[in-house]
Amino acid sequence: MDNPFKEILAKGLAMLKMGGSSSSESVVGIDIGASSIKVVQLKRKGGKAVLETYGALSLGPYGDLDVGNVTNLPEEKLGVATVDVLKESDITSKSCALSIPSSASLVFLIDIPAAVPEKEFANIIPTEARKYIPVPISEVSLDWWAIPKKEESLEEATTETVAQKTEILVAAIHNETISKYRDIVKRANLSADFFEIEVFSNIRSTFGHELSPVLLLDLGASKTKLSIVEHGIVRSFHIINRGGFDMTTALSKSLSIPFTKAEQMKKELGLTTASADKSVAEILKLSVDYIISETNSVVLAYEKKYNRTISKVILTGGGSLLKGFLEIAQDNFHSEVILGNPFGKVEAPAFLEHALESAGPEFSVAVGLALRKLS
Repeated sequence: MDNPFKEILAKGLAMLKMGGSSSSESVVGIDIGASSIKVVQLKRKGGKAVLETYGALSLGPYGDLDVGNVTNLPEEKLGVATVDVLKESDITSKSCALSIPSSASLVFLIDIPAAVPEKEFANIIPTEARKYIPVPISEVSLDWWAIPKKEESLEEATTETVAQKTEILVAAIHNETISKYRDIVKRANLSADFFEIEVFSNIRSTFGHELSPVLLLDLGASKTKLSIVEHGIVRSFHIINRGGFDMTTALSKSLSIPFTKAEQMKKELGLTTASADKSVAEILKLSVDYIISETNSVVLAYEKKYNRTISKVILTGGGSLLKGFLEIAQDNFHSEVILGNPFGKVEAPAFLEHALESAGPEFSVAVGLALRKLS
């Protein structure tokens, strides 16, 4: 594995396509999150991606913590957990791809003069990227892509396009993070020829051919990741430091109950107020309201800056499956709001359709990785 970081940025709308590989080899997408590992094994058959198996495993017990807890495990334990989830999910392939958490990476846009030739990018972009990266540039691996210019209307052409700029989408990952994931792959006796920042895997599995701006809201255990995507390009990325773990913790403290009990109540009752204990919904809603409020601020700032309206909101991540969250999101966002359905891009037995649709948002990154691996 010479350079697992190579081509971490999927290129434009091509990122939404499957590719045309005729290989029948099974491939695995592995998403190592803050509280669990998700795996998906796909195979190409007759030009289509076919689901062979999938599964998830909580990481809490590997750190002597409860299920649902956020972890920060060393490579040794993550390697063991990866072996376990592969075994429990009946994964047979050694050919895999892994996601890099958004919290361990940076994705941003920079502008450079349009007159600069592409052959000069390798010299200029690292220098410009230093302004956004809080560590020495030698400690990170960079990838970038020049965003194609869209055709301008007459009105746009007469505004300040005089100072022509080329927009560059830049992604950076700390070299230590890459070394960590290389070590996990080795410990699990796998073969991985690339790593990919989770947002790009997420987009690949949940987007169709949307041309208007779309907000991808990924509600995870420790953080909520917001990506505004237009024409398959990440135009804005923001992290809210609140997720499902914070909801469970708030519930545990407010009701003076163990974390495990709070996690169970969160999953069973969620934001529904029909149950006898309405306090559960009220406590959880404090975190949800904060996430919704922060998200609306990000959306409004984007719409004001680019004079473009968000046409759709796609919800992914295990937290988006919280009972009542979809309905609250639909009430609070002035756009169409749907749950991501990554398994909609693969063929699977009909009897699994409902289960896969319900589990989909949690497996969107793992599916996206496997789809790219097949292409």
